[in-house]
Amino acid sequence: MSVAELRTRPAPNDEAAPRSREEALLALLRAVRESGYRFTTVTPATHARVNGRPQNAAARSLRDVLGWSRPFREGVIPAELTALMERAGVLDRSEDVEGALLKARIRLSSLDDELFLHAAYPPLAADAVFFGPDTMRYAGAVLEHLEERARAGKPAPRRIVDIGCGSGAAGILVAKRLPEAEIILVDINPAALRAARTNARLAGVDNVTALHSDMLRDVEGSFDLITSNPPFMVDAGGRAYRHGGGPLGAGLSLRVVEAAAERLAPGGSLVLFTGSAIVEGEDGFRAEAETICARAGLDASYREFDPDEYGEELDDPGYAEAERIALVILTATRPTAR
Repeated sequence: MSVAELRTRPAPNDEAAPRSREEALLALLRAVRESGYRFTTVTPATHARVNGRPQNAAARSLRDVLGWSRPFREGVIPAELTALMERAGVLDRSEDVEGALLKARIRLSSLDDELFLHAAYPPLAADAVFFGPDTMRYAGAVLEHLEERARAGKPAPRRIVDIGCGSGAAGILVAKRLPEAEIILVDINPAALRAARTNARLAGVDNVTALHSDMLRDVEGSFDLITSNPPFMVDAGGRAYRHGGGPLGAGLSLRVVEAAAERLAPGGSLVLFTGSAIVEGEDGFRAEAETICARAGLDASYREFDPDEYGEELDDPGYAEAERIALVILTATRPTAR
């Protein structure tokens, strides 16, 4: 089922239709990959600026259609791709004075020589599946941690969970590198889980399972590695991929730390990539997260990945007291038994 179809329930006697659409979607993604398509997804602010240029009002290439989410006419992309988009249910049709105008309901982004399916721009729906620069930073932080473990002579993690997996990108990249490991992707957003499953199939990894769970509530056992890039913004629209809740958007990030404190195996680590609003020079999220780690006996390290991101968000009343929003990485490890 496509990202755009995720809120559409099939008729009771049409159970084959979702499977047919899912297979058409996968065929589309494979055909696009074979075409040599590559696209680096930018922030929504940059996307708006670039698409706002007069020459970018309509698509002229496949990258424009599936990367920049621009409307297009028949003939701009190969007819077989348009037909697959139609079969997969990811194509909107409208009419203007020049005739039929088409628009894709999905985007495809490149990372680590893979393509990842996510929501088209603008991602306004409450259950939109987001992929952007933070996804790439997050995945990089997780892979860096794996490399550090290997350099230190530590065993590779065998049981791994990505909390709030979104498109599943980070977990899928880990699965590629650790084919013997069990990778569990969890999210409360059905749209994200469907996209993650499709992305795992596209990447050809078979050691990945996507499950619906609020944090780790519906997943059993302990983990050698817990990763997460939870929503951390103050979002009045309550969009699943943005709204962090709690004080200045830190609510979900703190819940991830609490879940890790309960479920990390000896020698296991949490890698949390998130954002923190700094008020009067103080990082409130850091203080609370490190307190949770200390109480659980976890060894924690913390660093600012970028001291000043999302400056435009400071105009939101929810950030009236904040002076900057930093991107941060918290790593917490449970010592092995002695």
